[in-house]
Amino acid sequence: MTAERSGSPRPKKFRVPTSAGKVLASIFWDQDGILLIDYLPKGQTINAEYYSSLLVQLKDILKEKHRGKVTKVVLFFHNAPAHQALATQKKLAYLGFQCLDHPPFSPDLAPSDYHLFPGLKKQLKGRHFSSDA
Repeated sequence: MTAERSGSPRPKKFRVPTSAGKVLASIFWDQDGILLIDYLPKGQTINAEYYSSLLVQLKDILKEKHRGKVTKVVLFFHNAPAHQALATQKKLAYLGFQCLDHPPFSPDLAPSDYHLFPGLKKQLKGRHFSSDA
């Protein structure tokens, strides 16, 4: 005897729509808002060379934003492995960025959780993307 009863509807199979994939975004911001967003090309990884080029772009944006203002030091907060590479550290020093130390993954020091993500979630709520573009 089968477990199915005649006349009973078949169980529905739910299909998960295929995702457009994940895109890694490097986002730099200050107290006034977002300064630079960079989307990592598919198949590429962030390494010291790539990250150093982002730092140069950031420095140029900061120069433009603070034109005519005296800025002696830029305090920089980060903790990913590409940020700790010797080449990255040299580039940070060359650009005049001073890094803030903190314990990695410290739950009480996650500025992106409080400053960046709430606004981003609000803007993206209910939107679906069919491609990386």
